[in-house]
Amino acid sequence: MSTEPLPVQKKTTVLDLALRKARRQKIPVLTAYDTPGAQAAEAAGIDVLLVGDSVGMVVLGYPTTLPVTMDQMVHHAGAVARGAARSLLIGDMPFLSYQVSAEEAVRNAGRLVKEGGMDAVKVEGGRDILPAVSAILAAGIPVMGHVGLTPQSIHRLGGWRVQGKDRRSALAILGDALALEEAGCFAVVLESVPARLAALVTERLTIPTIGIGAGAGCDGQVLVSHDLLGLFTGRTPRFVKRYANLFDEMTRAFREYGDEVREGVFPAAEQTYEMPDTEWKAVGAALEGREGAPPGPVLLARGGRGRCGS
Repeated sequence: MSTEPLPVQKKTTVLDLALRKARRQKIPVLTAYDTPGAQAAEAAGIDVLLVGDSVGMVVLGYPTTLPVTMDQMVHHAGAVARGAARSLLIGDMPFLSYQVSAEEAVRNAGRLVKEGGMDAVKVEGGRDILPAVSAILAAGIPVMGHVGLTPQSIHRLGGWRVQGKDRRSALAILGDALALEEAGCFAVVLESVPARLAALVTERLTIPTIGIGAGAGCDGQVLVSHDLLGLFTGRTPRFVKRYANLFDEMTRAFREYGDEVREGVFPAAEQTYEMPDTEWKAVGAALEGREGAPPGPVLLARGGRGRCGS
């Protein structure tokens, strides 16, 4: 048997994503919010994980991503980082964590890296957030952009609407993506935009585009893991493909457990611990007060004196 250590798989970096675009290799990305999810995604070969502020909707029960706080993002980022050894980890910067000032943007991005174990951060917006992007990059933290449907601007956009469907808005999205690239972003998410527009943006950019509801022309794709697994019971967008229906499976398992408890079937012998017969007999002897029986907790509770009693 060989005693040589197993080869350690290389950590995915932002440079690897650029190389994949150059080689026309598609980039699969998934959201992750906890250690088991990160471990499963990495074991499946998904080596780019986004700790999305979508955690607010699919895990925490908020109607939008807007209530998510920095503390919550750092908490979930840390859980993902503890479950992923080689994935590129990207942490979403939540609403108002980077819009107020460049200084606050750097401080909050630093928290995701220093406390949350992230390799990079993601921000929503285009030319309007360039000061924050530049400041974060100047601090040495890689930044992923996000244009098109930006959930943190859901009220301004008037709901969950496809963006870039007319000439003016399409050119604005392209301009924002180009500006983010020029600022130094390593990739850009394109969300809920027409496939032809996403393909055009992908062609014009030298950095990778990651699509979500943006067609197959992007360099990569990202899905919310709870949508993919069928764990989220709320409304899911048209672009979601469910690869499993784990909510129904969880419900079935929980129902079976509840029935077995009520019927006395669970726990069975295989889920039960036992003690040696001799020790059990000694317990009985102690309770009966037989001479020579060691004092037990029950006797002490009734006024018996142990070695350390006073």
